Amino acid sequence: METAIIVVFIIGYLAIAFEHPIKINKTASAILTGVLCWTLLVVSSPPESVTGSKAFQSFKEILKIENGQENFESVAEEDLYIEFIGFELAEHLSQISQILFFLMGAMTIVELVDAHHGFRFITNRIKTRNPKVLLWIICWVTFFLSAVLDNLTTSIVMVSLIRKIIPNKEMRLFFAGMIVIAANAGGAWTPIGDVTTTMLWIGGQISTFGIMKNLLVPSIVCILVPLIYLNFTLKGELGETESNLEKNDDRVVATSKLMLILGVGALISVPIFKTITHLPPYVGMLLGMGVLWIVSELINPELDELAKKNYSVAGALSRIDVPSVLFFLGILMAVGALESMQTLNFFALKLDSIFGDQRIIVSLIGILSSVVDNVPLVAASMGMYSLESFPQDHFLWEYLAYCAGTGGSILIIGSAAGVAVMGMEKIDFIWYMKRISLLALLGYAGGAATYLVMKAFF
Repeated sequence: METAIIVVFIIGYLAIAFEHPIKINKTASAILTGVLCWTLLVVSSPPESVTGSKAFQSFKEILKIENGQENFESVAEEDLYIEFIGFELAEHLSQISQILFFLMGAMTIVELVDAHHGFRFITNRIKTRNPKVLLWIICWVTFFLSAVLDNLTTSIVMVSLIRKIIPNKEMRLFFAGMIVIAANAGGAWTPIGDVTTTMLWIGGQISTFGIMKNLLVPSIVCILVPLIYLNFTLKGELGETESNLEKNDDRVVATSKLMLILGVGALISVPIFKTITHLPPYVGMLLGMGVLWIVSELINPELDELAKKNYSVAGALSRIDVPSVLFFLGILMAVGALESMQTLNFFALKLDSIFGDQRIIVSLIGILSSVVDNVPLVAASMGMYSLESFPQDHFLWEYLAYCAGTGGSILIIGSAAGVAVMGMEKIDFIWYMKRISLLALLGYAGGAATYLVMKAFF
């Protein structure tokens, strides 16, 4: 049965990776994979890998204490196993729900700021028509904005911007590719910039100050390397914009600046809230969402009820990317099943015996994340290596955050930001591989080398 579960997981993984050719939404594949893995695990005869694990033995000891020796001995081994699987599922769901509520809160806040056109205070200040200067501006705005928001949302905002200021289709596609690199690099060095970094942060593998201090420079190098190269090689024109393609294309809300300040403030305050209260990050995110919800209900009193709903959290909640949230639920459930089955622990030992160096293993995980989604890769890595062997802020976790976050840029399908940009601008996979992949690989390698040198000497 263990083999069957692994086969189901691999098939599900392939279905996710080839979402577009098979025309099945990856969320459906992830949900089905997660449910099937746990179902097969609970209906199978108790595998020795589970019954011989430390977790199972600890569970038996707890039941023995709670129910007494006599009652405990009367419980059949099969019933004990089923009860243990239910306990494991509940434990994993508890950890997964923290990530899901965090993401939902963050998505809602960003949607609310966008509904009030808060991001215009940033985008409307970009005036240059020099392609090289504009590329530097766009990439650095993307880099720092994704560190505060997240790489997916930032990519969507920035691609919407370049649509208005770069009419030349070929040049716009090139800028869109660089936005993917910048967004993933910017999201890697803060706990709220990328979902994989958020997972490691919530799981206790990294701390806020530690990840920002140690990954900022490598992340800067990751975007700086391709920018320097392009500064000497970039050719072409932006194209002429229509003089009256105007600023009144959307309704400008008077409270845009207020919502931008409150939204960004709510996101930045989450790590501070966690540090002060020691409560899980999702609590701080929900606090920020609650504050913005109240403010959004009180402002713009002249709007009617229908219009006001569009500018409140109720409206923002209807627009958030729910399929992405459910995708994380499904894939993390599937990975949790493999972890409970001790498969990931076995896989970690196998990798160590083959390569013997975590630096090589994590570097390969980063490159692999360009082909398959980085969320299950990081989830699997968290199950492969324990906090007992690799404590918080160990180089393994920091390097994993960098590699998984930036390695996805090498191919356009390797990150949520890349897939979103691919859909918005209809970027061809082969075009991206020819024009952008080498730049992304150079940046990835440069940042990785920078981090390893920093760790070795400082």
